[in-house]
Amino acid sequence: MGPTATGKTDAGIAVALRVGGEILTADSMQVYKMMDIGTAKPTVEERNGVPHHLIDLVYPDEPFSVATYQAAAREKIEQVFDRGSVPLLVGGTGLYIKSLVNSYCFIQVDPSPALRAELQAKEAAEPGSLREWVQRTDPAAAARIHPNDLRRTVRALEVFLQTGTPISRSWGYAPPPFDLLIFGLTGDRRWLYSRIDLRVRQQVRDGLAEEVARLIDRGYDESLPAMQGLGYKEMVPHLRGLCSLEEAVETIAANTRRFAKRQFTWFRPDRRIVWLDVGKPNGREAAVEEIASAIEGRAAKLDE
Repeated sequence: MGPTATGKTDAGIAVALRVGGEILTADSMQVYKMMDIGTAKPTVEERNGVPHHLIDLVYPDEPFSVATYQAAAREKIEQVFDRGSVPLLVGGTGLYIKSLVNSYCFIQVDPSPALRAELQAKEAAEPGSLREWVQRTDPAAAARIHPNDLRRTVRALEVFLQTGTPISRSWGYAPPPFDLLIFGLTGDRRWLYSRIDLRVRQQVRDGLAEEVARLIDRGYDESLPAMQGLGYKEMVPHLRGLCSLEEAVETIAANTRRFAKRQFTWFRPDRRIVWLDVGKPNGREAAVEEIASAIEGRAAKLDE
């Protein structure tokens, strides 16, 4: 795990090749089909023969929740174990990762489009009202949901209003049902921000604007949760003629840097994580060696 642009995908593939692993992607955007460039989805060539799971699960207008991800990931983990391979969870979506390594128990409530529309209308009429409502009914959820995260705010109220139970009740910790090693990739801020800037510009050269345009042409509305992902929401104004391509690129890079800072904040409290500096010379190679050696050592002990 770790912030965006630290090279988790490449490192994961290298480790998988070393230990006989299969990769389970922990990325809330890579679950969407037809969204490849902006989500930094590895190509078939880049995967280097390593099986990848939990990619391209739904279309951009289909609902997908962390509970859905957790169920799908648990099933895949068992299948990987049954094949005698090592399941490697690789990604940067903190809630997806924690749903597995902390064995969250989710309250199963089907989405209610009517209730969701009603809540969104209330927020449009009274900005900030939903946030205050969550603070009154579920302070624990309010403390963990970012004030600007309207989607998760609405979901918290949707669960509470339909069940009478705060959504935070489902966020309790339980030990995972498997032996666990957790590694975080990191680097100093200047190095990381440079990596982010380079990646955003490469995504544009690879056709990010064209990818977003195709999604819009297919009828996927810019208000969809999938279309609110980094790189997609910022490119829409450019396609609408409201800003230049360079302005859109700068906005994507700035928002991605802010997102990386939030990822650090999310991951840092977990003391189980072994942090590896991949920003220093030969840092990636050293990280791959340390992770692979740790897996091989743990496997040897389990086989004794």
